[in-house]
Amino acid sequence: MSTVAFDTNLLAMFQKHAAEEGENPFLWRKIDGVYRPWSWQRAADEAERLARAFRQLGLEAGDRVVLVSENRPEWCIADLAVLAAGGITVPAYTTNTARDHEYILNHAEATMVVCSGRNLAKRLIPAIKEAPSVKTLLFMEPLAETSELPVSAITWNDALALGDRSPSVNHVEKIGPDDVACFIYTSGTGGTPKGVMLSHRNIMSNLEGAYELVKKIGLGDRERFLSFLPLSHSYEHTAGQFFPISLGAEIYYAEGVETLSTNLVEAKPTILTCVPRLYEVLRQKILTGVQRQGGLKQRMFELALKLGSKRYEQAGRLNPWEAAVDRLLDKLVRSKVNERFGGKLKAMVSGGAPLNYDVGLFFVGLGLPVLQGYGQTEASPVVTANPPGGARLDTVGPPLKGVELEIADDGEILVRGGNVMRGYWKDEETTARTIVDGWLHTGDIGVIEADGYLKITDRKKDIIVNSGGDNISPQRVEGILLLEPEIGQAFIYGDKKPYLVALISPDPDTVKAYAKEAGKPGDLAELVHDQGFRQKIGEAVKRANINLSAIERIRKFEIMTEPFTVENGLMTPTLKLRRHAITERQGELLESLYKAGH
Repeated sequence: MSTVAFDTNLLAMFQKHAAEEGENPFLWRKIDGVYRPWSWQRAADEAERLARAFRQLGLEAGDRVVLVSENRPEWCIADLAVLAAGGITVPAYTTNTARDHEYILNHAEATMVVCSGRNLAKRLIPAIKEAPSVKTLLFMEPLAETSELPVSAITWNDALALGDRSPSVNHVEKIGPDDVACFIYTSGTGGTPKGVMLSHRNIMSNLEGAYELVKKIGLGDRERFLSFLPLSHSYEHTAGQFFPISLGAEIYYAEGVETLSTNLVEAKPTILTCVPRLYEVLRQKILTGVQRQGGLKQRMFELALKLGSKRYEQAGRLNPWEAAVDRLLDKLVRSKVNERFGGKLKAMVSGGAPLNYDVGLFFVGLGLPVLQGYGQTEASPVVTANPPGGARLDTVGPPLKGVELEIADDGEILVRGGNVMRGYWKDEETTARTIVDGWLHTGDIGVIEADGYLKITDRKKDIIVNSGGDNISPQRVEGILLLEPEIGQAFIYGDKKPYLVALISPDPDTVKAYAKEAGKPGDLAELVHDQGFRQKIGEAVKRANINLSAIERIRKFEIMTEPFTVENGLMTPTLKLRRHAITERQGELLESLYKAGH
C-alpha cells in the first residue's frame, strides 16, 4: 500500500500517489466484455495533457467546467485536469433534462463543457444554445460530425494531442486549501438546485476523517472500490473517487446499476459505498432466489439469518449449540452470500438516506459488514459513520474526526468542522441562514446518544404533522412497508390530515407472478383494478401495519401504474423520493383518498 498522504490540495495528493504507484493499475473499465486498467501514470499523463489543452482553449483560473458523463476513467481524469488547469469542476447528472442543464450552465456561468458522447449530448446541446458563457465542448468519444454544434467542439484524443503541443501549466502549487474545487448542485428532493461550493480543505477534511475510520478494518496493498453511484453526487465524488485516491486504491467502474450483481463478482471490491435503496433491492433479490431454491438450502439460509441476527442483537451471546451451528453456517451459507459481493468485502458503507434497521440487520446477520453513515452535500458530505467493530444499526455512528455536533433546541442537527462548505454559489442570503456562527444547520432532526452516536429521527421539513398534532416520520413508515416483498416502492402522505394514506408501486416480480397465476395479462394498468391483486397488496399493507403505531398505520392506499423513477422526475439520482414532486403530480389522487366512499 502506498503512503497515505493528505496534502494542501486534492491535485497534490493525486500526483504524490501517481509518482509512487507508476504503472500499477488505477482505473478499470469494461471494454469488449473485459475489465481493462488505466495505470496511475497514464491517468497522471492524460490529466496533465488535458490541463494544457484546457488552458490553450481559453480556460482561466476560477472558470467553471461542467462535466456530464457516466462513471468511467475519463470522468476522474477530466476532473483532475480541470483542477490542474486552475478551474472548478461542476458535475451534472446524466439524468438531467435540457432545462436542468440550461439552469446549471447559466447559474454556474460555465465556460466549458465535457461530455461523454452523443447520447448524453442530446439533452445538453439545446441547453448550450441558451447558455452564452459556454465557448467549448469536449467529447470523450470520437465524433463523426461537429459542424451543427452550437460551440466549437474537440474530442478527447484531439485535446490530448493539443496538450502535447502546448506549454506546461503546473498549477498545483498555486492551489490553496480554501480554493474552491467543485460546485456540487444538490439533486434536490425539493426546490431549485443550489450550487454548493466545496473547497480542497473541505474534501480533504472528509478524507482524513474517513481514513481514521476505515484504517481499523486493516487496509492492505490493493484496496478496491466499485464505483456505481453517480459521480455527480457528493457522496460518490468524495467517497468513490477522492477517497480511493487518498489510499492509493483501485477504482472499478460498474457498467450500470442493472449489471451491479455481475460487476461485484468481477471487481471484488474491498470497500463498497451504497445507498439504502440498493440494499433494499439486493435484499429482495437474495430472498427471491432463496425462496426459488426452497428445501434444505432455504432452511439453512433462514437459520443463518436468525442466528446471525441474534448474535448481533445479543452482542455475540449464543449458547454453545447455537455457536457451533453458527460457525458451520459461516461456511455453508454466509461464504456463498459473500461471494455474490465479490468475496473480499471489508466494509459496506450505507449513506445518502436512512437505512431501515431490518435491512441492515439482514446483511449483518449474513456476515456482511454494514456501516451506516450520515451526511449531506454541504458537509462534503460525510458527518458521522459507524466504526468497524463498533457498528450500531439503529444509529449513524459518531462524528468523523474533526467534526463537531450539537442539537438545537428544536432538535435540528448542527455541524461544525473543516468539512463545512464555503457556501452556496451566488446565494449569500441562503448561505447566511444555513451557516450561523460556523454551524451548519442541516435541516435534519436527531439525538446524540450517551456514547456519542447520532440517531436521525427525520428531515425537519419532511415531518408529517397530522390533524391531531402528532409528529410522524414518513421515512420510518415507508421503510417498514418496503420490508413486505409485494411492495416495491411506497410514498406516505398525511400532513394536517386525520390519518395516513400511501401510494404504492408493486414489486415487479409480484406483478408477474400474480398475472401468471390468475391467467391475466401482466399489464399493471389493468391489474390496479383487479380485486384479487388489490387484496394481495392490501394484505401486505396490513402486515406492515402490525409493526406501526396507531397514528402511523396506513388507512387507505392507491396502486401506481408506473414506479417512481429518476426519468419521470419523481426520484433523485441517488434514489430518494422527490416528495414535493410526487405530492404536486399526484395531489388529486392523494386528496381523493380522504373522500367518503373511496
